[in-house]
Amino acid sequence: MNARSTRMIKERLGKGLNTIIMALVSLLLLLPMIWMISTSFKKPKDVFTYPIQWIPFDPVLINHIKVWTSGDGFALFYLNSLKISVFLMIGAPLLAALAAYGFSRIEFKGRNAIFLLYLCLMMIPQQVLFVPKFIMFEWMHIYNTHWALILPGLFTVFGVFMIRQFFMSIPHEISEAAFIDGAGHFRIFVQLFLPLSKPVLATFAIIDFTWTWNDYENALIFLLDKKLYTVPLGMQNFMLEAGVDYNLMMAAATAGVVPLLIVFFLGQKYIIQGFSSSAVKG
Repeated sequence: MNARSTRMIKERLGKGLNTIIMALVSLLLLLPMIWMISTSFKKPKDVFTYPIQWIPFDPVLINHIKVWTSGDGFALFYLNSLKISVFLMIGAPLLAALAAYGFSRIEFKGRNAIFLLYLCLMMIPQQVLFVPKFIMFEWMHIYNTHWALILPGLFTVFGVFMIRQFFMSIPHEISEAAFIDGAGHFRIFVQLFLPLSKPVLATFAIIDFTWTWNDYENALIFLLDKKLYTVPLGMQNFMLEAGVDYNLMMAAATAGVVPLLIVFFLGQKYIIQGFSSSAVKG
């Protein structure tokens, strides 16, 4: 056996060992979710049986049926979260892309200083802004409405930074050639930059959907009417009313995770590509 064959065998063994380790770590991280899904199909007496029934011996669907048909309004909470999350998943990336284009392609005095100041907003804890937001929303008459969650969510510093880094990696010769052909900034943005930035836009859209869907603090502060509750608030309300009915709580939690899984699996191919592209040039 020559040195080349030995090296190839070592590389394959190393890759196989890495694959096994990563599979075990992934399984360990997924255990809580597996237990949650498994418990959602169990009867109350089987929830804490030992050893754990990872696959229920007598699975039932009544838990999931109760979650959607009970008078707790979980279906309404679900629709509220979908409305807000989908709206922001579309609107936030587009507005962030517009701002990112301005910071990356339009020359104006103090552009870099303004962008640096803009980035400093990322260091401000969101909790500090609750009182100013409350005063503004009261003045705008949108407190206790879904607009109190939608309007602030449309403007994200992280999204502008992420997309701007991607735009900086696009050669200036492309936009300069478009200018020579008579195109303006808006046309260049729509016809050149948006098609090229699909990976990073899709990545940020997935991240923004996840943030919005899981947002508990803003919904807790700015929503009072139970009919306006989102899934995180609805889950808290459902848990308080269900008491120790863990199988019902796990059924509600499983339903709350489904949209996140669907969005992630539909757009997972863009995530690594988007992060890689946004980090090419700083």
